[in-house]
Amino acid sequence: MSLSSEFRLRCVLAVSAILLAGCGSGGGSMTGGGATTQTAAPTVATSAAQGGAVIVSLSATTAGATIFFTTDGSTPTTSSPIYEAPFLVDSNLTLNAMAAAPGDTNSPVTSQTFAANIPSGTLVWSDEFSNSTGANAQPNPATWTYDTGAGGWGNDELEDYCGWNSSVSPCSSANPNVYVGTDGYLHIVAEEPSPGVYTSARLKSEGLFSFQYGRVEFRAQVPEAQGFWPANWLLGNSIATANWPACGEMDVLERVNAAGSPDWNMGSIHGTGFTGSNLGTQFNFPAGVTAATWHTYGMIWSKGSVAYYVDDPSQPYATYTPSSISGFSGSVWPFDSGPSFLLLNLAIGGDWPGSPDSSTPFPSQMLVDYVRIYTN
Repeated sequence: MSLSSEFRLRCVLAVSAILLAGCGSGGGSMTGGGATTQTAAPTVATSAAQGGAVIVSLSATTAGATIFFTTDGSTPTTSSPIYEAPFLVDSNLTLNAMAAAPGDTNSPVTSQTFAANIPSGTLVWSDEFSNSTGANAQPNPATWTYDTGAGGWGNDELEDYCGWNSSVSPCSSANPNVYVGTDGYLHIVAEEPSPGVYTSARLKSEGLFSFQYGRVEFRAQVPEAQGFWPANWLLGNSIATANWPACGEMDVLERVNAAGSPDWNMGSIHGTGFTGSNLGTQFNFPAGVTAATWHTYGMIWSKGSVAYYVDDPSQPYATYTPSSISGFSGSVWPFDSGPSFLLLNLAIGGDWPGSPDSSTPFPSQMLVDYVRIYTN
């Protein structure tokens, strides 16, 4: 071997050694003199729901990583929905997920296909608020957490919201605002512990359970008096990153004050460009029927459609689609952008109902018999 050939060979071997050292076992690469690593792929876990459905949880092992996912078979990017909470899967779909962390390259895509073949109309998730303990019980902590405190909640409301068994003033565990009774109902109780001081409860499944599409029903009995504002509704999981109203809000049960003539319920949607009362439809109960008796309040949620009914799912009284918001400047349809979570609350006072008065009875309560989700 000539001297020049030997010199060239030694140069090639030296460069190769440098490149191999830069790659390393962690999958890194040399960039600007420093190594970058690849974010670990997210993992998928499932737990049984009902009717063959499952609840899917995603997790990342790389510290600080954000998980992005799709359920339509497409490849996720950093513009895809962010994973915020376990979500129900009750249809045939392919889940793809990837993780991204600052300073790292994005992870490989984790993919899992679900083929449950569940018939339409199948009950796939519910909370029946059963209680066989012989005493007031905590709502299922695997499903429900709480908004707590005062501050008006964006509507100048008057109540302090109290969690389960809270004794933080003005809340009182001796006069609880939320519990599952031995009667098998969820009780959300409005109290006036001292003149002009009001307490109540707002349950939510945020961070614990969510779903996208299906038929959801709340069977409930609401109080009717000046200043009461009961509601069963949904918010998009993206409220944690996109905020309200961009996350989307769907109001299934909502009404205020004393019984009207006719009595009524409001079904509404809210999002960017359409907040307030511009997309709400009033359902009027038949003559002689009030919301103070038991009714089933339902929503049929499909891709590109949100429909509401009371008692009869075959008779929606309002249906909203992207065309419903086309006349509002800057409006964006948010309801196909990912799962939503559930909320159950009884507000007191605020911009819509106004304040309680001497005719308002305390304590008063909203009862919820069940929350159920069916396949479309």
